[in-house]
Amino acid sequence: MTLKERAEKLKTDIPALYLALKDSRTPAAAKLFAAITVVYALSPIDLIPDFIPVLGYLDDAILLPLLVALTLKFIPGDVFEECRTQAADMWPDGKAVKWYYALPVLVFWAVIVIVVLKMILH
Repeated sequence: MTLKERAEKLKTDIPALYLALKDSRTPAAAKLFAAITVVYALSPIDLIPDFIPVLGYLDDAILLPLLVALTLKFIPGDVFEECRTQAADMWPDGKAVKWYYALPVLVFWAVIVIVVLKMILH
């Protein structure tokens, strides 16, 4: 599978993971890994910043597919296939159209900033 094909697959897998988060048939461990994966995928802040030549994009090219693969180990196959189909129908281009889908990312990073500030100031 080429890099372009993998990127295209991620466009449907990330929204499908979001849908799997809301599915009652998804086990708790899978929901935890799915939440981490979706937040990381949507986050504007990467472990390695994108402006660093080559390495900046390596985390997106390696870490994100690894997170998706790990998460898929915990989600029942039939549940994920159903979520993937729903995602393709809801977001044919792989992009969410509602602004409030960004709220979990904003909350996550707000908590990180608050924790870091408390550590620095105390």
